[in-house]
Amino acid sequence: MAAIEVIVGSVYGAAILVAESLEEALVAAGHTVNFHEEVTLSELDVSHPWLIVTSTTGQGELPPDLLPLFMEIQDRCPPIPQLRYGLVALGDSSYDNFCGAGVQFNALLQELEAQPLAEMLKIDAGETLEPEEPALAWLSSWIEKL
Repeated sequence: MAAIEVIVGSVYGAAILVAESLEEALVAAGHTVNFHEEVTLSELDVSHPWLIVTSTTGQGELPPDLLPLFMEIQDRCPPIPQLRYGLVALGDSSYDNFCGAGVQFNALLQELEAQPLAEMLKIDAGETLEPEEPALAWLSSWIEKL
């Protein structure tokens, strides 16, 4: 079983609830989870898969609790081709920059040669009242690729 770094960025708490649901499912499947809010790069292990769960704020920006990590990775991180990751983005498709935070984080990790284990999941608040459900369905296929 894998040790997984779960990294969450949230404004109003929905992404935290989704990340906690994913954490429970991962632990139930026998994995070890390191759960992070407001984390720095030095606290993360790039040999472990990362599972990033983020909401989007403003005009497609990252939540304030995830922005420092994003900036640190962007400014200081060398290529990390050994990193395997998954990304769950929450947003509202009625806005122009739907899931903009997830799109930005995904682009950054791709630029650094990290390897996605599955396509980024975009959850639309306008279509689902319980974002944990599509996230858990997505997680089962992500786990298979660990």
